[in-house]
Amino acid sequence: MSFEEMESSFTVQPSHHHHHHESSSSSSSGCRGGCNLNCVCQVVRAIKDIQDMAEEECEPCTSNCFVEPLGDLGVRGRRHADTRVFTLTLKNGELFKALFRGHMGKCVSVFFRVEEIFDNCCATLRVLVPLKKDGKTVVDILDQHGKINFAELCEVRDWGRSNSCVTVDLHCFCAVQCIADVDLDICDD
Repeated sequence: MSFEEMESSFTVQPSHHHHHHESSSSSSSGCRGGCNLNCVCQVVRAIKDIQDMAEEECEPCTSNCFVEPLGDLGVRGRRHADTRVFTLTLKNGELFKALFRGHMGKCVSVFFRVEEIFDNCCATLRVLVPLKKDGKTVVDILDQHGKINFAELCEVRDWGRSNSCVTVDLHCFCAVQCIADVDLDICDD
């Protein structure tokens, strides 16, 4: 499935991956209804918990954000993963973008790692550098008009850590999509 298909599908379809089901009354209006259930908050909190509990064990891989242990999303049995890469979707259906310190003019990403959750539903997110398969070439995900270029976005196959972080109110988002578990060599303090 392409990122374009994924983006259009997760703005209107409620998730049924987690055992805890909420009322689906707001799902019929998509994100325009206000996202009152705070599911993005719960998912990002779960991602943080999974990252914090990273250990080496091997379980069958599925594709939702609640998969444990860290390392099982995307690549079965990945060792030493310390980051669950994810995207956030705004209430208008667009992917949330943030800046990182540039690499030859390329400085925008839609990929994040959760660093901290505080004050009920605020989070500090590390902006991840979108990289091509070689793990070195930064992907410029924006077109000349500042819109996401999905052809370029689909070239992203790896991620690098940046030193840029953004603090967000998770109530402002309507969807979260987990992409992969990776090792960014981020040390716990």
